Amino acid sequence: MSPTQKQRRFIAIVAGLSLLVLGAYGTARGDDGWVPIFDGATLSGWRANPESLAAGWSVKDGAIQGKGIENRQAYLVYSANEVLSDFELKFSYRMLTDGNTGVELRARVDTTGKRVFEGYHADLGHVGIGPLILGAWDFHFATRREFPCARGTRLVIEEDGTAHAERLENHVRLVDIKKRDWNRCHIVARGNHLRFSINGTLSSEFVDGIREGRLDSGLIALQIHEKGTVVQFRDILLKQLR
Repeated sequence: MSPTQKQRRFIAIVAGLSLLVLGAYGTARGDDGWVPIFDGATLSGWRANPESLAAGWSVKDGAIQGKGIENRQAYLVYSANEVLSDFELKFSYRMLTDGNTGVELRARVDTTGKRVFEGYHADLGHVGIGPLILGAWDFHFATRREFPCARGTRLVIEEDGTAHAERLENHVRLVDIKKRDWNRCHIVARGNHLRFSINGTLSSEFVDGIREGRLDSGLIALQIHEKGTVVQFRDILLKQLR
């Protein structure tokens, strides 16, 4: 084989490998529909909001690391697919410090200025932060009433905007959540029903049946809440249901 042929073959191999790598993150689907949306090495496909706090987001030890650099909410938005409706999301997280963090779902820009986004928020934090945060749903609404949905709770918001809650049986317990170590999360957003599990056990869920103001689609964003918090996310997988 001549040098020119060898060069062409090398270029073809490299090009093929590049396509495989690009396809593996955000586009390629397995038979089960799960797609990795973090490549383990870069923040490709993600963007910081606000941009002024972008320095708080990095990749360390194969994980996305969020570090609070100011006492205000900072987000890392999955931007390869801006708008998602029904989906499942899996990821692992670990807290390296005390603090408040989580994942914003079906998020959209809050035009009232109350927050950066309004959305459904799967709340996380250090072990000991309390059941209203760790494993809870937090509602970031611009104008709607925001009901508590603590760990161990099933909340139903009715068409008229009222709500009632009940305790879940066999929900995840505090002793099931690892301190300063990796915990696995699974979120299912299907229609107006959202479920949040930690380490294989349901933590909290809600049904949003309100007539006006329900969030049917939007962004996915990682969040850090205050200065000094350090959290890591890895093994982030997405399955679109529609």
